[in-house]
Amino acid sequence: MPDERAPLPAGFPHGFFGAGSVDDHVLLLRCLQGITPYALRTLAWETGSAAAALHAIREAHAGSDGDRAFLAGADAAEVRRRLGAVGARFAVPGEPEYWPAFLRLADPPVGVFLRGQPLGLGGDHVAIVGSRRPSALGKDVAKQLARGLAACGVVVISGGAIGIDAVAHRGALEAGGRTIAVLGAGIDVPYPAASAQLFREIRAAGTLLGEYPPGLPAEPYRFPARNRLIAALSRGVVVVEGAARSGTRITATHALELGLEVFALPGPVTSPLAETPLELIRDGATLIRGPEDLLTDLGLDRGVAAPRTGPIGLPADEQRVYDAIDGPLLPDAVARRTDLPIGVAVGVLIRLELRGLVRGVGGRYERTFEGLAPARSGEERGAG
Repeated sequence: MPDERAPLPAGFPHGFFGAGSVDDHVLLLRCLQGITPYALRTLAWETGSAAAALHAIREAHAGSDGDRAFLAGADAAEVRRRLGAVGARFAVPGEPEYWPAFLRLADPPVGVFLRGQPLGLGGDHVAIVGSRRPSALGKDVAKQLARGLAACGVVVISGGAIGIDAVAHRGALEAGGRTIAVLGAGIDVPYPAASAQLFREIRAAGTLLGEYPPGLPAEPYRFPARNRLIAALSRGVVVVEGAARSGTRITATHALELGLEVFALPGPVTSPLAETPLELIRDGATLIRGPEDLLTDLGLDRGVAAPRTGPIGLPADEQRVYDAIDGPLLPDAVARRTDLPIGVAVGVLIRLELRGLVRGVGGRYERTFEGLAPARSGEERGAG
């Protein structure tokens, strides 16, 4: 069905989902893969009930041949059995676990599947998204942001993918907080497979959520669709690295369409990973430098200290070397800047690396995010 028709009213028509428990018609509608959420919402307003919408698809007035083939042998009881077998549940609009903001989308899901802890409506939710191939510093930043949010009781939202998503979920869990992973595959499908253990931990302490029924494999087109749910679950979206035209930008765009605030971490103008954050900042996104900026801008500090952003009480030689590192440097460059013998400089760099304050990357050393203290002027450093 064409998308250029007159705008539809928000959500779904009254009575579409019936009363009481969800009926089999709604569950089967959510299992269909040949009709888009927007087209299904349009059909809902045309037909007025889930049963009528399902009949229209069976009669080839909507949907695809694949949908009709599925419905020919579909058994809602079997779908419910599969949900029970994987510990999943199904929620529709009006139920506690269907996030109300989903209905503000142009293409809201007719229902969502969940595993793990109840979704609930209490507390703030903030999304952290970014590249699947982030830099080491980008991963540090994402983890510290997630820890800072979790320390303030904020639920961290992301997409369960490798890279920034996984680091954000991990940071929230390590801080003892809650996190929600929005999936782009079946609710019981760990994708990527390398994240299976992470998903188990999220299920135990947080929530797995998605549009897709058990067993449905991951497909590339399902991930951009997932991004609108990430935005709708959140009160703000934080972008940590992303190349141009990435899924990260799609999430930010959905957030802006919903009137949400978008935050971005700046990066070097020469880095492809900085393209999306810098573009967003140029277009009006709020620039943040770390957890303290984010928590302050969201009004979420709540008296909880943000994670420390600089070393405290370092021995003099370590502080000297640490202060000299303002970008990736070879050991001999560090030695020249600090007037230390190369052997001594290397030893100090190793000690700083063991403390987690610097890292070696391709033979060069750079600060980790844990070591990124606010820049100090030359006067404060004792320089002339």
